[in-house]
Amino acid sequence: MARRAAASPARPCDCQRRRLITKTYRDLLTGCRLNDRTPPGFSQRATDSRIPDLDKASGAKALAAECRALAGLQARLFAERRWGVVLVLQSMDAGGKDSTIRHVFRGIDPGGLRVASFKSPTRDELGQDFLRRTSQALPLRGEIGVFNRSYYEEVLITRLHPELLAAERLPAPDVTERIWHGRLEDIAAHERYLDRQGIVVRKVFLHISREEQRQRFLRRLHRPDKIWKFDPADLSERALWDRYQTAYEQAIAATAAVHAPWYVIPADHKWVARLLVAALMRETLEALDPKFPQADADGRKVAADEARRKLEAE
Repeated sequence: MARRAAASPARPCDCQRRRLITKTYRDLLTGCRLNDRTPPGFSQRATDSRIPDLDKASGAKALAAECRALAGLQARLFAERRWGVVLVLQSMDAGGKDSTIRHVFRGIDPGGLRVASFKSPTRDELGQDFLRRTSQALPLRGEIGVFNRSYYEEVLITRLHPELLAAERLPAPDVTERIWHGRLEDIAAHERYLDRQGIVVRKVFLHISREEQRQRFLRRLHRPDKIWKFDPADLSERALWDRYQTAYEQAIAATAAVHAPWYVIPADHKWVARLLVAALMRETLEALDPKFPQADADGRKVAADEARRKLEAE
């Protein structure tokens, strides 16, 4: 009798493979998390991490799956109206904040999403406390709020440019080197306050390398549809790269907390950063476990039954 050929090793089915890949990038996300139990330091972290078994094309499919799950969770969050969620996005210039927002939240019901972009403060805003303009943009319970830059600019660019602090016209006794320590304490207290009010805070630093920033600037300058994004001041800020890294290091170390962690996301590859941010948002909402309200809980079923009878009788 002919000898049977040896059976080939069983290959995992597609669903098993997807689960393994999902676990891989969720493990990577966990490694990006910094809280007050994490040793300080992020500047030495990789900026060009890749995800095993995924490339840009398959990563886009994984992102689409995360976005579908996020949309379903956001619908429940909006219906329950018990929690609000704030995602703070920070990065160096050309870090990919705008495109991350577009790709991660593309399937979200716009009625439950608030996106606020914070540019240079207006004259009126310079006369206010530094937390006021972001506080006015906070989401309601049931909403997701995304801050494209945030109050952290007040301990970053303002720290590196004394003329910006001078424009705030603060009382002279308050303007000492201790002001930055005080502002970081205020930010940490503010985020603790938000947590106690049912507003969940998650903070992301899209971590790119200096070389990747240079390449992105060059791409902008060579593309007619992108050159409008380039500001000559970007090169002045780039010259302060090391000082910005130090300022970020200090800000993250002072404000990372279990209730308001930072995630230092490797962002040299935009598709990796987008996938990790989407996974973070999904993970955050899954932990809240929002639920659609039960009809009987507030008498809605009785009202619905009566409305149905009236409509059927017409």
